[in-house]
Amino acid sequence: MRVGKLPAELLQKLLAQVPALDPRVLVGARFGEDAALIDYGDRVLVAKSDPVTFATDRLGWYVVQVNANDVAVMGATPRWFLCTLLLPEGAPEAQAEDLFRQLLEACRELGVSLVGGHTEVTYGLRRPIAAGFMLGEVERGKQVLTSGAQAGDALILTKGIAIEGTALLARDAAGALRERGVAPETIERAATLLFQPGISVVRDARLACQAGGVHAMHDPTEGGLATGLHELASAAGVGLEVDAASIAVLPETAEVCRALGLDPMGLLASGALIAAVVPGSADLVVRALRDQGIPSAVIGRVVEAERGVVLHTPAGPRPLPSFPRDELARFFEETRQP
Repeated sequence: MRVGKLPAELLQKLLAQVPALDPRVLVGARFGEDAALIDYGDRVLVAKSDPVTFATDRLGWYVVQVNANDVAVMGATPRWFLCTLLLPEGAPEAQAEDLFRQLLEACRELGVSLVGGHTEVTYGLRRPIAAGFMLGEVERGKQVLTSGAQAGDALILTKGIAIEGTALLARDAAGALRERGVAPETIERAATLLFQPGISVVRDARLACQAGGVHAMHDPTEGGLATGLHELASAAGVGLEVDAASIAVLPETAEVCRALGLDPMGLLASGALIAAVVPGSADLVVRALRDQGIPSAVIGRVVEAERGVVLHTPAGPRPLPSFPRDELARFFEETRQP
């Protein structure tokens, strides 16, 4: 298997074997859902684990953000975080101290308590790895599922694509970008996308829920917006009609992808939020987000499953493309081959 998520068919096969043993588990290991839901009376506990395995100088900060996102899109507030940090042999103590500072900084930004985890120096690693576990809570009945999308819903996208993938390419492939004619100032702007507009969708999700009418939310990550939309459609058992012209592709993303021969639709897209919203509430949700400085737009609608997942382009409708692996992973795999 190649680097990235397990193939969807294999993952679905594995998850189908997970038994439902505890009736308090409202949503367990299920394809397409961002986190688990556990019944705690008048509250629902939301649980999510996610690692960060690629090289980044902001590893500790990063692992908090990606786990908080998956809790937030369930309509919940991230509350408590645990982290396992694995450091390679010979790592300096200063590296551990820096990673810990980043964890505390990110938790403080989000109002999350760092409550535990594990740290060790591990044989065989070439770089640090962080695996996070985020817990959150939501009032019972107000949880949001990816599988909640319904035919007729409007599809809303916040911020645009592809914030995370563009920032990582600017940081880790700056030389290749310069060689292919991308201006230094563009590379610099692209690198800062990690923080502005940033990869967090915690505010996006909270504002959308407060505005009302949200049936489903999803955090598109590996495989980009296209994969996120396919995951939403699969989880909900629906079709989608998506308007390519309505999808905001950040100018830095367009330039970076053009230079490297990548498709923005399949590029790591953390920082964007997909929401399926009752049609009559779509304008209200978009306005609520924009009023708080979060760009957003209706990019399509949910339709019946038999109509498929379709991308409407100037050349006519076609199936929404699928990306077996993220464009970021494809680029690094191809460029690092001997």
